Amino acid sequence: MHGSPTLTNDLDLCYANDRDNLAALARALKRLHAKLRGAPENVPFLLDARTLAGGDHFAFATDAGSLDILGTPVGVSGFEELSRTAETMDLDGLTVRVASLDDLIRMKLASRRPKDLIEAEVLGALREEIDRRRPR
Repeated sequence: MHGSPTLTNDLDLCYANDRDNLAALARALKRLHAKLRGAPENVPFLLDARTLAGGDHFAFATDAGSLDILGTPVGVSGFEELSRTAETMDLDGLTVRVASLDDLIRMKLASRRPKDLIEAEVLGALREEIDRRRPR
């Protein structure tokens, strides 16, 4: 969304973990026919607010593609922190809040996964390019 040339095969969503939001998230996931990604079919999983409240990270296969939901992404304290600096963007007519470029870089660095460290470099270069083009 910020302009990185890297494409991923999933969408990461950080959610607020209050009761009403968890209930709304569970309803939305049900409408998308969400199933735990990578779990055997016979593993019981009740998709509701209580289950979501009992975990922090879930990976789903949905009708819309792969979706990872994260209560507390590594490197940040969660939704409230990310929301303070999130940018509003248009996604084909849908207004969405997207983690700031600086927060994305911070999360990628904090994960310490090789692929995320590489992406942090890409995002850092993007940050430099945006700063260079910004009127002074």
